[in-house]
Amino acid sequence: MRELTVEQRKYLKGLAHSQKPVVMIGTQGLTEAVIKEAGVALAAHELIKVRVLGDDRAVREAWFLELGKALDAAPVQHIGKLLLFYKAAEKPKIKLP
Repeated sequence: MRELTVEQRKYLKGLAHSQKPVVMIGTQGLTEAVIKEAGVALAAHELIKVRVLGDDRAVREAWFLELGKALDAAPVQHIGKLLLFYKAAEKPKIKLP
């Protein structure tokens, strides 16, 4: 899992502001299917939002860290029920500061 600087996080948050969630964690929780779908989305977009339907903040925080590790992606932000992840492609489309 890659660590991002404060400046890089701020830049990625700005890029993601207008994006819609592309993956949803539903009542079944963080399943292999969710991880696989998030991996596909990251490979295509580099920066993705994931929506979590559960109300338990501690569970959302655990899933945030677990999903970041499973995808080898940098967890950018956890705000409310939205999780934001970044993983550079082999030929990155997003140029980080």
